Amino acid sequence: MNPDLGTIYNFIAQLVPLECMKMHFMQRAFVGLALLAPMCAAMGVQVVNHRMAFFSDAISHSIFAGVAIGMLLAVDPNVTIIMFALAAGLGIVAIARRGKLSTDAIIGVFLSAAVAFGLAVVSKTPSIAGNFRKYLFGDILTIDERQIAFMAGLFVVLFAFQIFGYNRMLYVGLNPALAAGHGVRVRFYQYSFAAMLGLVAVCSIWAVGVLLVTAMLVVPASAARNLARSAGGMFWWSILIGLSSSISGLLISAQPWAATASGPTIILVAVGWFVVSMVVSGVRGRFAR
Repeated sequence: MNPDLGTIYNFIAQLVPLECMKMHFMQRAFVGLALLAPMCAAMGVQVVNHRMAFFSDAISHSIFAGVAIGMLLAVDPNVTIIMFALAAGLGIVAIARRGKLSTDAIIGVFLSAAVAFGLAVVSKTPSIAGNFRKYLFGDILTIDERQIAFMAGLFVVLFAFQIFGYNRMLYVGLNPALAAGHGVRVRFYQYSFAAMLGLVAVCSIWAVGVLLVTAMLVVPASAARNLARSAGGMFWWSILIGLSSSISGLLISAQPWAATASGPTIILVAVGWFVVSMVVSGVRGRFAR
């Protein structure tokens, strides 16, 4: 049963009095981005600070295997990509904690295996190639109420985790051994972060596709790092940049003079923020000398 979001949709139509916002699919997209963008921005802070962009790539690319398994077993691919995203994130952390290989090498193996398996299935069954395109490029305009409800639940859990563990996650990222020595439950935070990053990646795939998941995480956080003067400031700057980029990109893409895909437009607006942040950082550095 889908949740009734009629009241929220009506409020959005009044809040943003543009012709495009009278359409229900635009209202759903607006709600989806209002939930997704802050989650990507918050997780992106840890991804950037911990230098884990390649890790997010591996998780997002695991959907190739997830979609393939879903098609082969006649199961909803939205279910199997969630399972594979979680398995990839938790598996990488588990092997990295126990293995002798570097984390980058382990991530590379997982990424290669997921992509190779998905492409092998496509080559064997060309008829399902169209389903891969849907997840490869994504489309926020096609999300439904069930996906919005999933995002809303994840939003609550993720920000509860951030409120409780933001500083601890920074500590773990800087020096896991020292964090453990000061009583931080390093294993819990590493596995929890991997699981939530996997779920956020799935939501991002619905919105912008596999190719732009890492951009949703990294670009706002990178711009925020240039603008912020503290770890807390980076968190709030990242959310502001991610949310404003997502909503602005959605509205711009719907205008007749633009008529572009919403996902790439969102990322281009975020990149514009990054360019501005570089200029501000450079000017600030000159005055500080």
